[in-house]
Amino acid sequence: MSSALPGLDPERLRRFLDRERPGLVAGPLEARLIEGGRSNLTYVVTDGTGRWVVRRPPLGHVLATAHDMKREHRVISALADTAVPVPGTVLLCEDESVLGAPFYVMEFVEGTPYRSAAELAPLGADRTRAAVLGLVDTLVDLHAVDPAAAGLGDFGRPDGFLDRQLRRWGKQLAASRGRELAGIDELHAALGQGLPVSPAPTVIHGDFRLDNVLVGPDDRIRAVLDWEMSTLGDPLTDLGLLVMYSTPLDLPDSPISTTATAAGHPAAAELALRYAARSGRDTGALAWYTAFAWFKLAVILEGIHYRYTLGQTVGAGFDRIGELVPVFIEHGLTTLRSQEG
Repeated sequence: MSSALPGLDPERLRRFLDRERPGLVAGPLEARLIEGGRSNLTYVVTDGTGRWVVRRPPLGHVLATAHDMKREHRVISALADTAVPVPGTVLLCEDESVLGAPFYVMEFVEGTPYRSAAELAPLGADRTRAAVLGLVDTLVDLHAVDPAAAGLGDFGRPDGFLDRQLRRWGKQLAASRGRELAGIDELHAALGQGLPVSPAPTVIHGDFRLDNVLVGPDDRIRAVLDWEMSTLGDPLTDLGLLVMYSTPLDLPDSPISTTATAAGHPAAAELALRYAARSGRDTGALAWYTAFAWFKLAVILEGIHYRYTLGQTVGAGFDRIGELVPVFIEHGLTTLRSQEG
């Protein structure tokens, strides 16, 4: 634990908590960063007895809409009384004078975010299978929440959601154009020509996968984390992304970790069938949603590659990101063609 970290001053945080939640903290706070990068920053803080988690935007300012602490705090608080496991919220602070940016504090939840097949290996096939099936069931529970009843009726603009999403990621691609990418324009156009009719909107997570949840020692999902992409929209976008992440990729030495190759990990098709059976939703257009997920990830990876070519990335593995992009494009095209067939 460190007493001083970029983005979080434990003494200032304690003074704020003592004022707003008297008696919560029993002594000096220490903190450690548990997640960094371009995503929102996550810290664990402790007074030696209790533990809490603090979330704040990245250092240096970004678009407010991309890292809106108020939205994250709102959706987690709203889901507290539902079947969706979320950490309890303690408070939201929009006063930037405390930590230099808005932030919120939530309860610490014990659990593991499994990020790779290697991390799942010690669980064995049966326990891995149970954890991943639990992930699907948690997604069904999320999509069963009545947004209005949870106080989230105005949490997004579901009308025209898929069209806006496709245009948004098309703009992202245009901003990252540094080389020719065979098939990317074909994939984008085909997605635009085949937009499915969305089911009734639900609260969606936006980045639902195994390493964005905490799995307890009993292999049950203890908490769903990282709600920065959440909104009201088409629930099948969450399922398409989960199916994409559950598709094994033969990428030796890939800098992108995947859990799909772990022993016992259910096949993507089984996850889709379980979701359909438990949710009652028509998943007949799932190939489109999965192809859209491949497209979205191809654009994200190309953006990382583009910044790498400009010398704007720091760390290992970025030199190999560019070679992955064509793999994602090809998967997207193949997935769409399978639907046509």
